[in-house]
Amino acid sequence: MTLPVPSPAPPRSFDLARLRAGDAEALAACYHAHAGRLLLVAYRITASWADAEDVVHDAFVALPEAIARYEERGQFAAWLSTLTLRLALMRQRRESRFTALEAANEPSVAVAAPEHIVPPRVHAALAALSAPLRHVFVLRTVHDLTHADIGSLLGISANASEVRFHRAVKALRRTLELPV
Repeated sequence: MTLPVPSPAPPRSFDLARLRAGDAEALAACYHAHAGRLLLVAYRITASWADAEDVVHDAFVALPEAIARYEERGQFAAWLSTLTLRLALMRQRRESRFTALEAANEPSVAVAAPEHIVPPRVHAALAALSAPLRHVFVLRTVHDLTHADIGSLLGISANASEVRFHRAVKALRRTLELPV
């Protein structure tokens, strides 16, 4: 699957009513407007470009059915990100294997590689975290979810989320040789 290259121009708009009605053009417009960003959302959870592409594909395959549950409270982009996050987490649980990031695995979409977002050693330290710690760290720091929301998403308590977050921070500090 080849995801669209996000353009510097604002994303094309699409008609939510047509999307709800199952219009293929509206789905394509939605895909072109959001797929690049959703790829990054999925990548942060899976730490694999191939898995992230599969998650985004699954999100758009499930979208015609899932859109019926969208209540139009809040932004559609945020709801779509949450849908993608849930699919990424379910994929990781289903596979019950957590792979390290492969340096040679390149995304098929022209998005900023993680090395351009964070220094390579920070990226490597994040990829080296165990999946449960990485999930909580990413959901808390990147997506700014509360520990209660993270717990709900991951099926753990808010306290367990806090513990995992602090363990992730401690591991990152140790790996990056930062003062505690």
